[in-house]
Amino acid sequence: MRLAFLPAALLITATLALATGCASPPRVELYGNPAPSAAAQRSIVITPETRWVNVEGGEIVNFIVGDKMFAWDFYVGTTISHFDLNEVAPAGILDHRVTAYVSPDPRYRGSGLE
Repeated sequence: MRLAFLPAALLITATLALATGCASPPRVELYGNPAPSAAAQRSIVITPETRWVNVEGGEIVNFIVGDKMFAWDFYVGTTISHFDLNEVAPAGILDHRVTAYVSPDPRYRGSGLE
């Protein structure tokens, strides 16, 4: 009688294992690309109090953190509305979590690609 429940238990275990693997975070390449500072359209100063920044899809932004700086091109995937900026900042620049909130790229508004 107990053997009848074995296939169901294995199926549930396999389903849970598969679902756990599917819950991985988006790939970093969906967040955009590093960019040269000269290409930046604006700069944002990040202080110890900064917890989030607002940027626009397709925008290139210089981030100034103390005496260090990095630029990021927010050419993001269509499913990305925010991400942890620490995931893309060069190592050692950010010492606290900063969330980047990304509004849709205005070049694609109304095109059905939002």
